[in-house]
Parts: sequence; C-alpha cells; structure tokens
Amino acid sequence: MTIYEKRRAAVARALKAAGGGIAVLPTAPELARNRDSDFAYRHDSYFYYLTGFSEPGAWLVITADGRSTLFCRPKDLEREIWDGIRLGPKAAPGALGVDAAFSADTLDEKMPLLLQNQKAVWYPIATHAGLETQVDGWLGKVRARIRFGAECPQSQHDLCKLLDEMRLVKDAHEVAILRRAGKISAGAHVRAMQTSAAMLRQPVPGGLREYHLEAELLHEFRRNGSQWPAYTSIVAAGANACVLHYRAGDAELKSGDLCLIDAGCELDGYASDITRTFPANGKFTPAQRRLYDIVLAAQDAAVKVTRPGKRFMDPHDAATRVLAQGMLDTGLLDRKKHGKVDDVLESGAYRQFYMHRTGHWMGMDVHDCGDYTEPGSKPREEKDALGQTVMRKPSRILRPGMVTTIEPGIYVRPAKGVPREFWNIGIRIEDDALVTAKGCELLTRGVPVDADEIEALMAG
Repeated sequence: MTIYEKRRAAVARALKAAGGGIAVLPTAPELARNRDSDFAYRHDSYFYYLTGFSEPGAWLVITADGRSTLFCRPKDLEREIWDGIRLGPKAAPGALGVDAAFSADTLDEKMPLLLQNQKAVWYPIATHAGLETQVDGWLGKVRARIRFGAECPQSQHDLCKLLDEMRLVKDAHEVAILRRAGKISAGAHVRAMQTSAAMLRQPVPGGLREYHLEAELLHEFRRNGSQWPAYTSIVAAGANACVLHYRAGDAELKSGDLCLIDAGCELDGYASDITRTFPANGKFTPAQRRLYDIVLAAQDAAVKVTRPGKRFMDPHDAATRVLAQGMLDTGLLDRKKHGKVDDVLESGAYRQFYMHRTGHWMGMDVHDCGDYTEPGSKPREEKDALGQTVMRKPSRILRPGMVTTIEPGIYVRPAKGVPREFWNIGIRIEDDALVTAKGCELLTRGVPVDADEIEALMAG
C-alpha cells in the first residue's frame, strides 16, 4: 500500500468514525496568465497529499467504506501532442491505487449517484470558487430522486479541518523531502552570498542588483531538481529589508549595505523557507553586527524551547524577550520612557521594530495548514496586539513531526529618537525546524548563520 493509499484509508476511517459519509476533493484549476498563455500549473496541496497526482482537471471521491474514485482528463491524442501525455481513466487505478476512475467529463452525471444514500458530504469549504454551488447542484439532483427511494446527505462538513490535522504531523516520507528541499535552498543562499561579494570585488557595468542574486537562487533551485520557488523570493538591499514582503527588484547593492534574502525552493510538492541577512561586501559594520547578534541570540533562544510539550507561542515569547532586551541595550528603545524588558513586553513597544510572529507551520505550503491553538482547549483572557483583552485558546502543543519556521527579526526605519547608526537596517534570520522526540532538528543549516562564518564564507 502506497503512502497515498494509506492516507486515503485514514480519511475513510475518519468519515466512518464521524458517522459515515463521502468526501469530494478537486485539484487546482489552470489559470490564464494572459492571452493564450497559462500560469505554470501547480496542483492543489490537499489533492496531491491524497493522490500524488499532479494533472489538472481531476477530482477525488472517498467514501467511509474505504472506496476511492478518481475523475481525470480523458486521453486525447490531439491535446497530448500540445500539452503532454495524460494518464487517463483506464490507467489510473493501476498507477494511483484508486478503486475506480472515470473521465472528468462524466463528473456531473456520476456525482449525484455517488452522493445519494450518504449520510454526510465533506468537501473543502471556501477554497475553490464555485465548489459550494457545484455541490448544491449535485445534491439538488439527489433530492429530486427522493420519491424513488434515494436519500440526500443531511449535513455538510469542511474536509480541510480533517485533512489539516493529518498534514500537521509529517511522516518519514515527507521529512525526507523537506530535508532535501532545505539542503537545496541552503545551497542557493550560499551561492547568493558568494556571488554578492564577488561582484562587489570585481564591479560589473550597472552594478550589483537585487535581480542578480535572485537569478543565482533560481539557478541553484532548478539545477538541483527543485520544480519551483516555494514563494516569491525576497531579495532586499539596504532599506528595502525593512519592507517585510518586499520582492526582488532592480535596486543596487552597494558596499556597506546589508542584503536580506528570504527564499526557498519547492521540491516534489514540499516547501522550504530560509532567510539570511548578510553584508553585501562580506563584512558587517559595527552597527550591523550589533543588531545581527541580537537577532541571532533571539533565534537561539527560540530554538531551545522548540521541543515536544512546549507550545507554539513559546519560541516567539523567548525570541521576543531577547529582542526587547537588545532594543533597550542599543538605545532603539529609551529605558527612561519604556522601562525594563518586562515593561516593554507588556506595553508592546518592541513592535516598532519587530512586528511579526516568530514562526508558522511549514510543509506542502510554505505557510502550511493546521490549527495554531490546541484543539479541545478552553479560551482564556489574553492581551492582543493593541493591548485589548480578548478571549483566546492556548496555543498548540508541539509534538514530534510538526515543522515550524523560527524567524525573529529587527527592522529599523528612520524615526525620531532612534539612533541614526541603526537607520534602514533590516535583519531577519529564519530556519525550518522539525520537532523531534528530544528537541528540534534545523533542516536548513547548510548555509551559515553565525556572523563570523558568513564573513568567512564570503571572503572565500
């Protein structure tokens, strides 16, 4: 039994435990980019998780008795000449381990028959435009057959909720891919660092630009078998690093600038996510080094508490305490105005320079699925980002197999009262952490993170 068959069997068991029912799941549609040209196709993550099938136009149906049915594009010689070979319904059961397969052209004909006499229908809610309407249409046809003895499902449920829990904890197959993806991405960051230093040592016409380093990342991703970038690469020179979702542009990197790169590849459907900040010429200035070491210490503190039994927010709290203390020590925050570190944490004053969370789930999607609060827990009073009292559930308890990023940062925009030596410095350090039985494994440390090691790498 393949991993995909095991996952489908797990879904069937969950449906049976819930009282019976049927699950319906489409893959992602093809999207037009412009006239006569589509965006490069990428499957739906939930669909691929259960099938390993990456063709567009496909649907998966699973029933509580364990039976799985695939609808896929029919064989078509003319389209295959233009777009590539299709698996086709005849070959699908043998190739994918499904019990039956039909042409997607017959979906509207067969779905009402599959839905009738099922107690409930499960499908991803609010993820595929028009899907709810499509399901309603099929159920309408079932309801029209009630006088002939057919029964219509009495309830509808969100399939994502069920699959999110399955995907949150990675199996050995997934971990192996994530390790490889992390290794490829780390190599790409190394290449970008070395290229930056080399191009500033031997200047080129037009200067070193952000897009030059983005090109090095993409080259290394593809050269090592990655299919895509996992997300749009951030290559930010100087002050651009203070824009959290900045995209690589044409800004020039000059000697003395910092460069922040947030980039990772996608390999076989799984993402990686690395951020490194380095001096474009290979040598940190004293002010840059001072803030860099604070961010690295914050990441170290977060890594130490990323282990089973701790909660998802514990690494963030550990990192934020180190960052807040560093802000006071460097004068980014005035002690006379903001007090001690506990005062800074309570007031939220640190958010002027650190405004995002320290991590997120990662897996098939770079911001992967899964609840961030512990299922079954009761809400309790907490302070939100504005200092207002809100009711929240405790954050998720970390368990082996979960994968989270650890990415503290400091971003200093010019402002009154902020030491000028730190203006326009943006620093983030990010690694992917697999929670293990005793702690966590950093999957992306194939690229240096210590400032001295970065300088040594770039000097070479």
